[in-house]
Amino acid sequence: MTESFDTDMLWEEFHRTVNMNSEELRAFLLALASDEESFTADPDLGIDELGRGVLHVLSKRKGDLTKNDLHVMRQVVELVETMGDRTDDDSRRELMSVGHDPLRG
Repeated sequence: MTESFDTDMLWEEFHRTVNMNSEELRAFLLALASDEESFTADPDLGIDELGRGVLHVLSKRKGDLTKNDLHVMRQVVELVETMGDRTDDDSRRELMSVGHDPLRG
């Protein structure tokens, strides 16, 4: 398999897995961060690193992906595959923090 073919497959799997759009994910991450005791001094306002990575990937075209983007995409696909579509509050919150809402088909 070529690297391009692997990237194409990962791109498709990532976009099947991430079923929230960037606006929905951004709003969710900001709401999640606002539940913290206080905002951090970090300019990203305490938003989860993997969630920020997903937002970054969602803003890109396939041809512009970096090795770090591919790593983020693999992490998200593996996390969702491992967790499945659990809908208890904690699991759903974790899945939604990477753009996957298990209550969506």
